[in-house]
This record gives sequence, structure tokens and C-alpha cells, in this order.
Amino acid sequence: MQNYVAISAIGHNRPGLIEPFIKAVRDCGCSVVDSRMTVLGDRFAMMMLLSGSWSAIAKIENLLPRLDEQLEITTIAERAESRKREGSSMPYAVEVVAVDGAGIVHDIIHFFSQRDINIEDLYSGTYSAAHTGTPMFSLHMTIGVPTDISIATLRGEFMEFCDQLNLDSIMEPVK
Repeated sequence: MQNYVAISAIGHNRPGLIEPFIKAVRDCGCSVVDSRMTVLGDRFAMMMLLSGSWSAIAKIENLLPRLDEQLEITTIAERAESRKREGSSMPYAVEVVAVDGAGIVHDIIHFFSQRDINIEDLYSGTYSAAHTGTPMFSLHMTIGVPTDISIATLRGEFMEFCDQLNLDSIMEPVK
């Protein structure tokens, strides 16, 4: 029987930080089921779902305080279960680009939350526009649209919402 643990870690970004952590995962007998790793400012952040026997999961949990100290990171671990899909939904990708401003992420999340649409994955960032240097914002997310929702209606409402906020957007099925 497989057991699962979700681990998040954050620390000062530097080359070679991931390798000893992943080596410890392997040495404990765990497998990486899913992971996200990124650099946020001067920090490296990682989230992963590990699977393994009960003893393998216990080994990695017991090793985390030592890894925290050795790698100068902070970790949080929680026992988890494999993902269970509830209902039927279609994956859609949403892309948004706009002049950067406060509250854009909240407004977009609120739009989908009001419609009981699950956000499966989201990442956003800022950059300077070529030629003008204007501060820009970009967002990519994957949503799970319930099959009982009209895609045409949802897309129309989302495009109207984006037009009102002066956001350039695309919503299309994930292929």
C-alpha cells in the first residue's frame, strides 16, 4: 500500500540546493509523484508529493529537521492521500496579460471561485515591457470546468470580465 506525504520547502536560492534534497528522498525509498519548484525573488521554493511505504515516508519525515539545518531551508510536511477526482470536469488553460496593478490575481480567482470552478494550477509574474519598460503582469492557470457549465457562456462572461478590467486574456481547452 502506498503512503503519501506533501512537503513544501523554502530557502535562499543557490546552485546545487535541490540535488541533496532529492537524493535524500531517493535514499529513504520514496518516489516523487508530483512537484513544483521555482525561484521567487532570492528564495527557492519547492512543493512535492512523495509516495512510498509507511517506513519510507517515516524516514523522510524524520530526516527533514536535519535537511533543514544542513541545507538552510525550512520545510513543512503533511501526510496526504492520492488525488481523487470528484465529478467530471474539463481542463481549460487561462492566460492573462495586463499592465501590472494591485488585485489582479484576486479578481481573477474571485471570478472563477464564484462559479465553483476549481483552480488546478496557477503561476504569475511581472516583467518590463520591451521598448517602453512598462511594468507588466502575466498569469497562467489551469482550471477544471464542470461538464454541466456552458463553455460558451463561461468564456463570454470571462472575456467581458477581462475587458472591464483591461486584461488581455485567452481561455482554451488543454490539449
